[in-house]
Amino acid sequence: MSSEPITSEAKAHRRRLLEGMGSAVATKGYAAVTIADIVREAGVSRRTFYEHFASRSDCLIALYEAASERALTVLRSALDPERSWQEQLESVLAAYLASLASNPALLRTLYIEIWGLGPPGLAARRRVNQAIAGFMLEVINQSPATPGVRPEMALAVVGGINELILLAIEHDRVAELAEIAGTGAELVRAVLAGAP
Repeated sequence: MSSEPITSEAKAHRRRLLEGMGSAVATKGYAAVTIADIVREAGVSRRTFYEHFASRSDCLIALYEAASERALTVLRSALDPERSWQEQLESVLAAYLASLASNPALLRTLYIEIWGLGPPGLAARRRVNQAIAGFMLEVINQSPATPGVRPEMALAVVGGINELILLAIEHDRVAELAEIAGTGAELVRAVLAGAP
């Protein structure tokens, strides 16, 4: 991969490769996907693939991180500084979960297939979970009305919500994902109630 400035064409190719990866994995599962599948779905050459990614696992991790950045953008855009964090909690969670549910194939890819990458996939998952926990800390701890949340507890809440999402995927209930917003909000309130 070169260190030259990224052109708009290169950005478009990268976006298409990520979409191609998402589509191929949703159809065949990560273990069966080849680079030929990805470039066919993306409509680019194998050479273009290697200009952006060293391997198909690098491409899946990039897809995971890009989708997670979009989810964080949804969280941030759902904030309303005019309302208290308590008032926003369930609506922000519902917006986040609705965003995830809007693409069930991608959701499954990101929540299930990332585990198949071993340590690099787990490291990517950990970075994403830390970013979401950081967002939670930023929103809740800025309010003088809360006792605050410790980073470990924020990460535990993110892990709990992720488990609820995985359960919905396993039971083919992704369309109902927004319904767990209330449980997630209840979990946050319970953590805050127990804060020293």
